[in-house]
Amino acid sequence: MRTRQISPYYDITEDDNGTNRKLVVYRVGYALLRYPLTNKGTAFSAEERVALGLEGLLPPKIATLDEQLARVYAGYEALSTPIERYQYLRALQERNEVLFHALLAQHLEEMSPVVYTPTVGDAVRQFNALYQTPRGLSLSPLNIDRWRAVADNYPLEDVRMIVVTDNSAILGIGDQGYGGLAIPIGKLALYTVGGGVSPFHTLPVSLDVGTTRKDLIADPFYLGVPQERLTGEAYLDFVDKFVAMVAERWPMAVIQWEDLAKDVAYEVLERFRERVPSFNDDIQGTGAVALAGVKTACARLGQRLRDQTVVISGAGAGGVGVAWAMRRGLEHDGLSPEEAARRVLVLDSRGLLTTARGLTGYKADYAQPADAVAGWAPDGRTPDLLETVVGSRATVLLGLSGQPGTFDEPVVRAIAAACERPIIFPLSNPTSASEATPEDLYAWSDGRAVVATGSPFAPVTWRGATHKIGQGNNVFIFPGLGLGTILANAKRVSDAMVMAASSALAEYTAERWADAGLIYPPVSDLREASVRVATAVVKQALSEEGNGALLDRWVEQGALDDLEGYVRTHGWEPRYLPVVAGAQRPF
Repeated sequence: MRTRQISPYYDITEDDNGTNRKLVVYRVGYALLRYPLTNKGTAFSAEERVALGLEGLLPPKIATLDEQLARVYAGYEALSTPIERYQYLRALQERNEVLFHALLAQHLEEMSPVVYTPTVGDAVRQFNALYQTPRGLSLSPLNIDRWRAVADNYPLEDVRMIVVTDNSAILGIGDQGYGGLAIPIGKLALYTVGGGVSPFHTLPVSLDVGTTRKDLIADPFYLGVPQERLTGEAYLDFVDKFVAMVAERWPMAVIQWEDLAKDVAYEVLERFRERVPSFNDDIQGTGAVALAGVKTACARLGQRLRDQTVVISGAGAGGVGVAWAMRRGLEHDGLSPEEAARRVLVLDSRGLLTTARGLTGYKADYAQPADAVAGWAPDGRTPDLLETVVGSRATVLLGLSGQPGTFDEPVVRAIAAACERPIIFPLSNPTSASEATPEDLYAWSDGRAVVATGSPFAPVTWRGATHKIGQGNNVFIFPGLGLGTILANAKRVSDAMVMAASSALAEYTAERWADAGLIYPPVSDLREASVRVATAVVKQALSEEGNGALLDRWVEQGALDDLEGYVRTHGWEPRYLPVVAGAQRPF
């Protein structure tokens, strides 16, 4: 038998081959029922109730997991609003992690819009009013200099996946202060259900560096630090200390940067990606999932990616991340870097990025030569979206602006006039921020558009034909990318690993869902899609320079003989383990 050190409160023992697992607890009785990772509720057996000091503390009935699932789902269905259902699921998660994740897995397509977008946007807005139970770690100017003590307070010893936000650019709703913590909590639930990352190894983090919202600072019920947001060197010094904490306390952890403002997202990614394995989901995850969808759409239309001209509305972290991925995809399909750059046009709130605007920073890399777009707009001004679509003869239109209505009728009719089957993806989240509705896109393109969205939309019926709307959500990338990085024990998340994840998603969708005409798999198929993505990420990681020792270890284990099988069997499943009391307390 071997013991996997999990927490001061509980560990897992298993045979050398990973079977016959048991949960060993070092707190029994009433306290045991208050730890969500050890609590089985009414599923504790009669023997466990006696041995663990639980007699009389639970209802007499001993229930199976399936019986518990039926009961909690009935309670879920009895609620009428999404935010009530969100609160119900969060409360369940804080009582019983296994039951929560089992319920989410059983009803993933129905519940993912509740635990994540779009409902999580409302939960973030109402965080101060909804708050009931602490979760994760909160770092702020009040405690960042004591980061070692803060890290030691977290009860999980072997954290492998961290989702962290500074709360500055939540979805399409901007700075939400401390309430942004709801985003890492929701994403980690999807890591577990969609990717098989064990909740025994996850950590949501809020970097509460203040807020630009004066209304939050003045709110007596605001739960965050009521001060102006740190910027510049003070901000980077704060994040430096967080990364030092992770490297020292949890050296095997992968960090996912989440919802950082565009002015720091790239800087943070480049500053730390060589120090700790990390990636920015808004940049790399969004880029990977958008590229996968466009490749799938091209395959459906019998076209080549290299023949497309792509217009991207939105130059934040997501928009530029998509531009980066589209360029890499075009280059992989045979274009030179220069030609790929000319085929990807990006607009911000002022219009097309061009060299005439004197842009600096990350936007400058995506500016079109001024002479190449001369004449697209009258009087030499910067072309707007409609003028860019017309001037470029775009075939692909991607929305990451967070501005509803951006893809209006003139814009859609313009791209449809120049292209028989335009590819149009309004990808902004939440639903209220989508650049257009699928109904309007089909109507304005006379039913010819190939459509996918960022948030869930109901199927659209156009002239007797029903079209399912694929959801181009990062959830098809980040669980597999994170799991693959963890399993490979990779020391960095390379660009090639991100592109491998994108290709794997496109290939899986074409293989499994082409006959259904889908651009993305249904969310109910997330676990299978994530297995394929994780397998591709592991394979790429092991092939990269400097990872020879990792590759040798996999060869010795024979895992490369069935890499997908290895990934599949190393994903966590929401099942109860037998629970036994430890012989001694490891304190």
